[in-house]
Amino acid sequence: MLEPKIQKDNRGIFVKSFFENYKIKNSSKNFLFRDEFFTYSKKNVIRGMHFQTPPHDHDKLVTCINGSALDVLLDLRKGDQYGNVYDVKLTSDNNYFLFIPKGVAHGFLSLEDNTILLYKTTTPHSISHDSGILWNSFNFDWLVNDPIISSRDQSHLSFRDFESPF
Repeated sequence: MLEPKIQKDNRGIFVKSFFENYKIKNSSKNFLFRDEFFTYSKKNVIRGMHFQTPPHDHDKLVTCINGSALDVLLDLRKGDQYGNVYDVKLTSDNNYFLFIPKGVAHGFLSLEDNTILLYKTTTPHSISHDSGILWNSFNFDWLVNDPIISSRDQSHLSFRDFESPF
């Protein structure tokens, strides 16, 4: 998770969310982001668990610019970390940026109406490489009884049946 430098004054705040040759802490790699998009969600919406398969897999940078979300990551990379789940609360108040590496599925629960998440990715979206894991098929408690979920997200493969290309 990244905490940006924020300038605050009596007008509000200024947050620089992107600059050329963006470097993630503890990484020597520069990240060139190729796509940017946002989601607008009602309270109790779950979106996920999304990723793109190789060769169009990508790193993501996500932040919440309005509202709040419980952001969830599922590690799909082969090795000791496979199947690990991480979660963090992103809010328009904390202004955190979450870096999501290739091979990690991403989803979130909108915790309030009008939640907006902004994404940057290192590859353009490729519909033929767009994939996902069924949101409730791995070991995570979403803490919501009646979530709003798209038919697409309801039809993803379960984690148990998934064979990782990462």
